[in-house]
This record gives sequence, structure tokens and C-alpha cells, in this order.
Amino acid sequence: MTPKQTTYENQANTIIKALSKRHMDGHFFHTSQEAVEFINQLIIEESTISWGGSMTLSEIGLFDSLKQRNLNLLDRSTKKTPEEINQLYRDVFSADHYLMSTNAITLDGKLVNIDGNGNRVAALIFGPKQVIVVAGMNKVALNERAAIERVHNIASPPNTVRLNKNTPCATTGYCNDCLSDDCICSHTVITRNSRHPNRIQVILIGEDLGY
Repeated sequence: MTPKQTTYENQANTIIKALSKRHMDGHFFHTSQEAVEFINQLIIEESTISWGGSMTLSEIGLFDSLKQRNLNLLDRSTKKTPEEINQLYRDVFSADHYLMSTNAITLDGKLVNIDGNGNRVAALIFGPKQVIVVAGMNKVALNERAAIERVHNIASPPNTVRLNKNTPCATTGYCNDCLSDDCICSHTVITRNSRHPNRIQVILIGEDLGY
């Protein structure tokens, strides 16, 4: 392994131990392919699946894999009206599995997520029977403060560009602590513990994925 790969594995082992104390399960895989195979093992045939917006999930090819299976997919991209999308957001709370990435994860096992609408963090907090969080090791931060700074200044600016949002960070490249109508940083959620053991499965991948 390269020094970077070894460091990723060492950091992942540290995080997984911390997650266990917080009643979340952690898993580390060196490659996306290994991670996708494991995630498919977690997902029960004929179950209901949905996901939050995520470049990571797209990059690892997970959606293509799921579409080949006998699953009930609650897919926002198939909805055509605001009413249909809002109904899907509510239906997600009854899903068997919810897939998402995390904007950052601290070395002591906290998930840090910042959302615009809040539907993604809402499903993380409550509703779906199981939440599967997938993250590249580039999402690791030292602590909560570093994690929030990472989201504001590393993740959010390119996401606003990708989503065609009219926010200051889309043009300046860094957080301006805005209150824009297009702001994607409306809700900050730090998951420091799970009241329901094993509900949150955190899949760490030794690659740089997403923003």
C-alpha cells in the first residue's frame, strides 16, 4: 500500500472504534467496488430504498447496481412536479434503507451534515429503518469545527456550482455566511450518537469521493 492508503486505513480504524461507542457500525474498504458489494449485502431483496443527493453514491456506481435488483426505488429524479417530490420526501420516512453520504466525519466518530431543504438530514435522524452512510476518506476532519469549515469552504462552493445556485460562494469559492434564497446551508446536524444501535451503517472508502 502507498503511505496515503495506509494512513486512510489507520484513520478508518480510529473512526470505526469511535463509531462503535456511539452505537453506529463502521466498515472500511480500500475500493469502491468492494464497498458496493458490501452495501448490496446489507440491502434486502424487495425492500424499499431511497437516497439523498450525493456525488459519492453516483461516483461509486451504486445506483446502477441497485437498478439491476428487485427493489422498490423511491427515486426523486423520476418525479416531475413539486407535489410529487414533496410526497416522495414523506414516503422516504417509511423506507427500509436510506442511502446518503456525509459532508464530513470526525476522527472521534461524529457525522457532520449541512443541508438546504433538510430532507436528507431529516431521514438520517428519523424514519427509515436503516441508514447507510457512504464516504470517501477525503471527508475526514479532525473535529467538529474543522468538519463544519470543511463543509462551508470545500464542499458547499462546488455543490452550489453543480446545482446552479445563485449564492456568493458559487462565485467567490468560499463561504460568505449568506442568507441567500438559494442557500444550501440552512440546517447543520451533528450526529454524535444513535439511540437505535446498528441503524446507522457507515461505509468508509479509501478513495477521494464527492466534495
